[in-house]
Amino acid sequence: MKILLAEDEPRIASDIAALLKSSGMALDVVRDGEAAWFAGDVENYDAAILDLGLPKLDGLTVLKRWRANARRFPVLILTARGMWTERVEGINAGADDYLPKPFEMEELLARLRAILRRSTGQAAPLLKSGPLLLDTRQMRISLRGAPVSLSPLEYRLLAFLMHHAGRVVAPTELAEHLYDSGNDRDPNTIEVLVARLRRKLGSDIIETRRGFGYVVPDDTR
Repeated sequence: MKILLAEDEPRIASDIAALLKSSGMALDVVRDGEAAWFAGDVENYDAAILDLGLPKLDGLTVLKRWRANARRFPVLILTARGMWTERVEGINAGADDYLPKPFEMEELLARLRAILRRSTGQAAPLLKSGPLLLDTRQMRISLRGAPVSLSPLEYRLLAFLMHHAGRVVAPTELAEHLYDSGNDRDPNTIEVLVARLRRKLGSDIIETRRGFGYVVPDDTR
Protein backbone atom coordinates (compact mmCIF):
# COMPACT_ATOMS: atom_id res chain seq x y z
CA MET A 1 0.00 0.00 0.00
CA LYS A 2 1.23 3.49 -0.88
CA ILE A 3 0.61 6.34 1.56
CA LEU A 4 0.97 10.12 1.26
CA LEU A 5 2.08 11.82 4.48
CA ALA A 6 1.61 15.60 4.64
CA GLU A 7 3.18 16.81 7.90
CA ASP A 8 5.37 19.89 8.44
CA GLU A 9 6.79 18.99 11.86
CA PRO A 10 10.07 17.15 11.09
CA ARG A 11 10.11 14.93 14.20
CA ILE A 12 6.52 13.80 13.80
CA ALA A 13 6.99 13.22 10.07
CA SER A 14 10.14 11.19 10.71
CA ASP A 15 8.49 9.05 13.40
CA ILE A 16 5.43 8.34 11.24
CA ALA A 17 7.57 7.57 8.19
CA ALA A 18 9.67 5.07 10.16
CA LEU A 19 6.52 3.42 11.51
CA LEU A 20 4.82 3.06 8.13
CA LYS A 21 7.91 1.79 6.35
CA SER A 22 8.47 -0.80 9.07
CA SER A 23 4.82 -1.81 8.57
CA GLY A 24 5.38 -2.70 4.91
CA MET A 25 4.03 0.45 3.26
CA ALA A 26 5.44 2.63 0.51
CA LEU A 27 5.50 6.30 1.46
CA ASP A 28 5.80 9.79 0.01
CA VAL A 29 6.38 12.65 2.49
CA VAL A 30 5.58 16.31 1.80
CA ARG A 31 5.96 19.28 4.17
CA ASP A 32 3.50 21.91 2.90
CA GLY A 33 -0.02 22.15 1.58
CA GLU A 34 0.84 23.05 -1.99
CA ALA A 35 3.07 19.98 -2.33
CA ALA A 36 0.38 17.83 -0.67
CA TRP A 37 -2.33 19.04 -3.03
CA PHE A 38 -0.15 18.44 -6.10
CA ALA A 39 1.03 14.98 -5.01
CA GLY A 40 -2.48 13.82 -4.16
CA ASP A 41 -3.79 15.16 -7.45
CA VAL A 42 -1.29 13.42 -9.73
CA GLU A 43 -0.31 10.22 -7.87
CA ASN A 44 -2.40 7.16 -7.04
CA TYR A 45 -2.33 6.69 -3.26
CA ASP A 46 -4.11 4.12 -1.16
CA ALA A 47 -4.54 6.67 1.65
CA ALA A 48 -3.25 10.01 2.93
CA ILE A 49 -2.32 11.22 6.40
CA LEU A 50 -2.98 14.96 6.35
CA ASP A 51 -2.09 17.58 8.94
CA LEU A 52 -4.56 20.48 8.92
CA GLY A 53 -1.98 23.07 10.00
CA LEU A 54 0.24 22.95 6.92
CA PRO A 55 2.10 26.03 5.60
CA LYS A 56 1.35 27.58 2.18
CA LEU A 57 -2.03 25.87 1.95
CA ASP A 58 -3.97 24.57 4.94
CA GLY A 59 -4.93 20.92 5.11
CA LEU A 60 -8.68 21.53 4.97
CA THR A 61 -8.30 23.40 1.67
CA VAL A 62 -6.10 20.58 0.34
CA LEU A 63 -8.74 18.03 1.28
CA LYS A 64 -11.55 20.02 -0.33
CA ARG A 65 -9.54 20.36 -3.55
CA TRP A 66 -8.83 16.62 -3.65
CA ARG A 67 -12.50 15.77 -3.23
CA ALA A 68 -13.56 18.41 -5.78
CA ASN A 69 -11.21 16.73 -8.27
CA ALA A 70 -12.72 13.30 -7.48
CA ARG A 71 -9.65 12.06 -5.60
CA ARG A 72 -11.32 9.38 -3.50
CA PHE A 73 -8.47 7.79 -1.51
CA PRO A 74 -9.20 7.72 2.25
CA VAL A 75 -7.79 10.53 4.37
CA LEU A 76 -6.78 10.45 8.03
CA ILE A 77 -6.58 13.97 9.47
CA LEU A 78 -3.96 14.94 12.07
CA THR A 79 -4.25 18.22 13.92
CA ALA A 80 -3.41 19.97 17.15
CA ARG A 81 -6.75 21.75 16.94
CA GLY A 82 -9.13 20.49 19.60
CA MET A 83 -12.49 22.11 18.88
CA TRP A 84 -15.22 19.67 17.92
CA THR A 85 -16.47 22.09 15.25
CA GLU A 86 -13.14 21.79 13.41
CA ARG A 87 -13.29 18.00 13.61
CA VAL A 88 -16.79 18.08 12.13
CA GLU A 89 -15.62 20.44 9.37
CA GLY A 90 -12.86 18.03 8.42
CA ILE A 91 -15.19 15.04 8.31
CA ASN A 92 -17.76 17.00 6.30
CA ALA A 93 -15.03 18.00 3.83
CA GLY A 94 -14.39 14.33 3.07
CA ALA A 95 -12.01 13.01 5.73
CA ASP A 96 -12.43 9.37 6.75
CA ASP A 97 -11.04 9.62 10.27
CA TYR A 98 -9.61 12.16 12.68
CA LEU A 99 -6.71 11.90 15.16
CA PRO A 100 -5.86 14.85 17.44
CA LYS A 101 -2.28 15.54 18.50
CA PRO A 102 -0.60 14.28 20.58
CA PHE A 103 -1.32 10.68 19.68
CA GLU A 104 0.16 7.23 20.10
CA MET A 105 1.81 5.77 17.01
CA GLU A 106 0.05 2.44 17.57
CA GLU A 107 -3.33 4.19 17.36
CA LEU A 108 -2.37 6.01 14.17
CA LEU A 109 -1.33 2.73 12.56
CA ALA A 110 -4.53 0.98 13.69
CA ARG A 111 -6.72 3.79 12.34
CA LEU A 112 -4.81 3.89 9.05
CA ARG A 113 -5.15 0.14 8.57
CA ALA A 114 -8.86 0.38 9.36
CA ILE A 115 -9.57 3.02 6.71
CA LEU A 116 -7.46 1.09 4.20
CA ARG A 117 -9.56 -2.02 4.83
CA ARG A 118 -12.84 -0.13 4.63
CA SER A 119 -11.84 1.55 1.38
CA THR A 120 -11.38 -1.85 -0.27
CA GLY A 121 -14.44 -3.46 1.29
CA GLN A 122 -12.52 -5.50 3.85
CA ALA A 123 -13.96 -5.35 7.36
CA ALA A 124 -11.64 -7.69 9.27
CA PRO A 125 -7.86 -7.39 9.83
CA LEU A 126 -7.43 -11.02 8.73
CA LEU A 127 -7.57 -11.39 4.94
CA LYS A 128 -8.22 -14.86 3.52
CA SER A 129 -8.05 -16.42 0.09
CA GLY A 130 -8.35 -20.19 -0.05
CA PRO A 131 -5.64 -21.70 2.19
CA LEU A 132 -3.81 -18.34 2.43
CA LEU A 133 -4.22 -16.05 5.46
CA LEU A 134 -2.75 -12.56 5.83
CA ASP A 135 -2.77 -10.85 9.24
CA THR A 136 -2.55 -7.11 8.52
CA ARG A 137 -1.86 -6.31 12.19
CA GLN A 138 1.14 -8.59 12.58
CA MET A 139 2.22 -8.58 8.89
CA ARG A 140 2.21 -12.36 8.97
CA ILE A 141 1.40 -14.78 6.17
CA SER A 142 0.37 -18.38 6.67
CA LEU A 143 -0.43 -21.07 4.12
CA ARG A 144 -2.50 -23.98 5.40
CA GLY A 145 -1.52 -22.93 8.90
CA ALA A 146 2.23 -22.82 8.23
CA PRO A 147 4.06 -19.45 8.35
CA VAL A 148 5.55 -18.12 5.12
CA SER A 149 8.50 -15.72 5.01
CA LEU A 150 8.25 -12.93 2.44
CA SER A 151 10.48 -10.01 1.49
CA PRO A 152 9.05 -6.50 2.07
CA LEU A 153 8.21 -6.09 -1.64
CA GLU A 154 6.65 -9.54 -1.86
CA TYR A 155 4.52 -8.80 1.19
CA ARG A 156 3.47 -5.41 -0.18
CA LEU A 157 2.40 -6.90 -3.52
CA LEU A 158 0.48 -9.77 -1.91
CA ALA A 159 -1.20 -7.44 0.60
CA PHE A 160 -2.37 -5.12 -2.19
CA LEU A 161 -3.84 -8.00 -4.17
CA MET A 162 -5.56 -9.44 -1.10
CA HIS A 163 -7.01 -6.06 -0.12
CA HIS A 164 -8.44 -5.98 -3.66
CA ALA A 165 -9.34 -9.68 -3.80
CA GLY A 166 -11.54 -10.58 -6.74
CA ARG A 167 -10.39 -7.61 -8.84
CA VAL A 168 -7.91 -7.98 -11.69
CA VAL A 169 -5.02 -5.57 -11.11
CA ALA A 170 -2.80 -4.49 -14.00
CA PRO A 171 1.01 -4.64 -13.57
CA THR A 172 1.23 -0.87 -14.06
CA GLU A 173 -1.21 -0.28 -11.19
CA LEU A 174 0.69 -2.67 -8.94
CA ALA A 175 3.94 -0.85 -9.71
CA GLU A 176 2.33 2.49 -8.80
CA HIS A 177 1.29 1.17 -5.38
CA LEU A 178 4.43 -0.81 -4.52
CA TYR A 179 7.03 1.94 -4.82
CA ASP A 180 7.32 5.49 -3.58
CA SER A 181 7.63 8.26 -6.16
CA GLY A 182 11.42 8.34 -5.94
CA ASN A 183 11.81 4.79 -7.26
CA ASP A 184 11.71 3.51 -10.82
CA ARG A 185 8.32 1.84 -11.36
CA ASP A 186 9.07 -0.77 -13.99
CA PRO A 187 5.99 -3.00 -14.50
CA ASN A 188 8.33 -5.79 -15.67
CA THR A 189 9.56 -6.23 -12.10
CA ILE A 190 6.00 -7.19 -11.09
CA GLU A 191 6.26 -10.38 -13.15
CA VAL A 192 9.43 -11.29 -11.27
CA LEU A 193 7.79 -10.66 -7.88
CA VAL A 194 4.72 -12.70 -8.81
CA ALA A 195 6.95 -15.58 -9.90
CA ARG A 196 8.78 -15.48 -6.57
CA LEU A 197 5.48 -15.46 -4.67
CA ARG A 198 4.22 -18.45 -6.64
CA ARG A 199 7.33 -20.41 -5.76
CA LYS A 200 6.62 -19.77 -2.08
CA LEU A 201 2.81 -20.00 -2.08
CA GLY A 202 1.94 -22.27 -5.01
CA SER A 203 0.93 -21.48 -8.56
CA ASP A 204 -2.82 -21.28 -7.84
CA ILE A 205 -2.78 -18.47 -5.25
CA ILE A 206 -2.26 -15.62 -7.74
CA GLU A 207 -4.09 -16.06 -11.03
CA THR A 208 -2.98 -14.46 -14.31
CA ARG A 209 -5.55 -12.95 -16.64
CA ARG A 210 -3.70 -12.70 -19.91
CA GLY A 211 -3.50 -9.16 -21.21
CA PHE A 212 -5.10 -7.72 -18.07
CA GLY A 213 -3.15 -8.51 -14.91
CA TYR A 214 -3.29 -10.54 -11.72
CA VAL A 215 -6.02 -11.48 -9.27
CA VAL A 216 -6.31 -13.22 -5.93
CA PRO A 217 -9.67 -15.05 -5.60
CA ASP A 218 -12.18 -13.50 -3.20
CA ASP A 219 -13.46 -16.00 -0.64
CA THR A 220 -16.31 -13.70 0.43
CA ARG A 221 -18.19 -13.94 -2.88
